[in-house]
Amino acid sequence: MRIVAAVALHLLALVGGACAFHQPTAFSSSSRPAAPLAMKASENSLLDVESNDEGPRRYGKNGTFLGIRRESGYLRRSMEQGSSVAPLMPDGGLSPCVIKVLGVGGGGSNAVDRMLDTRVGGVEFWAINTDAQALGRSKAKGASVLNIGASVTRGLGAGGEPEIGRLAAEESREEIAAMVSGTDLCFVTSGMGGGTGSGAAPVVSEVAKESGALTVAIVTKPFAFEGRRRMRQAVEAIDRLRQSVDTVIVVSNNKLLDIIPENTPLEASFRVADDILRQGVVGISEIIVRPGLINVDFADVRSVMQDAGTALMGIGTGVGKTSAEDAAIAAISSPLLDAPVEEATGVVFNIMGGPELSLKEVDRAAKVIYNNVDEDANVIFGALIDDEIADGTVSITVLATGFSEQGPASSGGDVPNFLGGR
Repeated sequence: MRIVAAVALHLLALVGGACAFHQPTAFSSSSRPAAPLAMKASENSLLDVESNDEGPRRYGKNGTFLGIRRESGYLRRSMEQGSSVAPLMPDGGLSPCVIKVLGVGGGGSNAVDRMLDTRVGGVEFWAINTDAQALGRSKAKGASVLNIGASVTRGLGAGGEPEIGRLAAEESREEIAAMVSGTDLCFVTSGMGGGTGSGAAPVVSEVAKESGALTVAIVTKPFAFEGRRRMRQAVEAIDRLRQSVDTVIVVSNNKLLDIIPENTPLEASFRVADDILRQGVVGISEIIVRPGLINVDFADVRSVMQDAGTALMGIGTGVGKTSAEDAAIAAISSPLLDAPVEEATGVVFNIMGGPELSLKEVDRAAKVIYNNVDEDANVIFGALIDDEIADGTVSITVLATGFSEQGPASSGGDVPNFLGGR
């Protein structure tokens, strides 16, 4: 009997321990209060506390993380799936740099769609718009979306009025702040001249910079045929944008007329404009994300771009015996740039080629760059060997900053002669 009693007591102890083990944890669904804790979020809010997903829950006015459901394995899955809370995981190494691209308005969202079509890796994409219907296309392509100004616009757009776009962004300021939280490098892309892009992009950029992110705006000016009012709104918006970002890169759509063949369809022409924004993001991101033979890290890029004001960026390619030199010339003399790089005091340039890229080619390309910027410029140089490049193609990305307070003077419609007279 004593043995039976002892066995029974042992079994009761095991059962009791198991029951205690399965008590709900602090953040399990069974222990959550029935009522909302601290706020009521709108349908498109990033701070929605009613969500039943297994992601991190944000509570409180500023969207503070109170906890992560440990039993759900969220952290492990987020690392495996490349979630925004995980470090950036490029091929060939681990980078802790978190890069986000925010497409604001119709033009910015189109640029985000274009980047998703061409599989730009290592970057998180967001489409931000006052037009809820337009966001559906970006969401279908895989971008995260944010419909701003639900009360101001009711999801119907800004009607070409920058003030409406600004009010919409101000209304959704908390959601924008939660979206950019934890970001190291934030790109804001937009087509200037419309309502949402011109009005909301400066507000989005301001919030991103306040969060501590290096904030780079890459925007386009409208075509001349879009009218004087649209151009005036674009110029005013770019002036406001300069006050809210570290660096702004401006590309004039009208200069596309100089490089697009005469019989190019209208839709294809606008795709070229979107692709210019894509090239800007890709050019800077690849410098950071892809580890190179001579590596350029995020701190290098930040040293040149932080509080730099207006920047110019060019991407050039070359093939053949003088491929690197030709690529450098093409990068700094792109007809899409608003000005030459001659007075730049900060430059980042990255050369990418195949295994056959030689030291002499790199030297010739570097001389082209050095001979066309300020003699005391802070020049950061990187080189990347891509084994998949087998045809001898060399591509160079040049980012130039540090111009005078008046900004670089307009170069007109002609391609400047960088190699003459020096």
